[in-house]
Amino acid sequence: MALRRAIADYLRLLRGLRCEADQVIIVSGTRQGMDIAARLLLDPGEAAWVENPGFPGLRGPLIAAGARLVPLAVDDEGLDLSRAARAPRPRLICVTPSHQFPLGMTMSIARRLALLERARAENAWIFEDDYDSEWRYRGRPLAALQGLDGDGRVIYAGSFSKVLFGSLRIGYLVVPPAVLEPFLRARATLDDQPSLVAQPALAAFLSEGHFAAYLRRQRRVYRARQERALAAARRHLAGLLDVPPDPGGLHLIGYLTPGLARRMDDREASRRAAALGIAVPPLSDYWIGRPRRQGLMLGYATLPEAAIDPAMERLARALQARAGPQA
Repeated sequence: MALRRAIADYLRLLRGLRCEADQVIIVSGTRQGMDIAARLLLDPGEAAWVENPGFPGLRGPLIAAGARLVPLAVDDEGLDLSRAARAPRPRLICVTPSHQFPLGMTMSIARRLALLERARAENAWIFEDDYDSEWRYRGRPLAALQGLDGDGRVIYAGSFSKVLFGSLRIGYLVVPPAVLEPFLRARATLDDQPSLVAQPALAAFLSEGHFAAYLRRQRRVYRARQERALAAARRHLAGLLDVPPDPGGLHLIGYLTPGLARRMDDREASRRAAALGIAVPPLSDYWIGRPRRQGLMLGYATLPEAAIDPAMERLARALQARAGPQA
């Protein structure tokens, strides 16, 4: 309960949620949270709207629950509801409004209100994956979608594994009171509580202010690394990849220029980079169906600043090679 209280306090203060500690459910990560929501809220054959492109890891629990996945495109404001006019009626709508994965846009207030209205009209639930909302470097972050929800339709999911370190395996759901008891019973049937040793330490880390201080420090670090990555991309990748800035997140997208796209697709580009020791996943892997844009995901958060420029230079060598890359 100490951890649940600390999470509720943090979410009310910094993410604008309407929640009490009793609504917080500790899970092993966002994927387990989606698994619980899919089991309880979906019957086989019912439609689940998902962003396209989006995080493949959340599709597995939906497919396991028998959901019919309905991929919807995103635009500069987030999930494009204009493309949903002919889509099957959803039972669950899955979104990353704070920082869309993998493209990075933030859902506008107008689009958030329209999404809530659409969910109300369709009698649908919304699963809000608050993916890396902590890492925002420019402008003031928008409050979570859940804070605008007056009907109790939003299931909010967050994870400390993405913010602190992956092996921690502690995430959380914030569940509307109307479905809280079924969620608690479902959670209890899956496994024991995750990280029972780490939970009290994490509760103290939050409640004593260390987590907030850590976020402030890491925002400065990651912003500096992003700026270094953008500068290195301008030096080395001009004519190969278009790399726009991002107001937050832990990676950038390098879109293939027309000239590079005539020579290779993003999967081939990713393979060539891997041969030189550079891991840049292809954007195509995150689409359902034919990708509308080709690109590479350029992660910078785990690289020391001094290593970013050499990595970009090696990536450029891989993409410039017309035959197989040479080390």
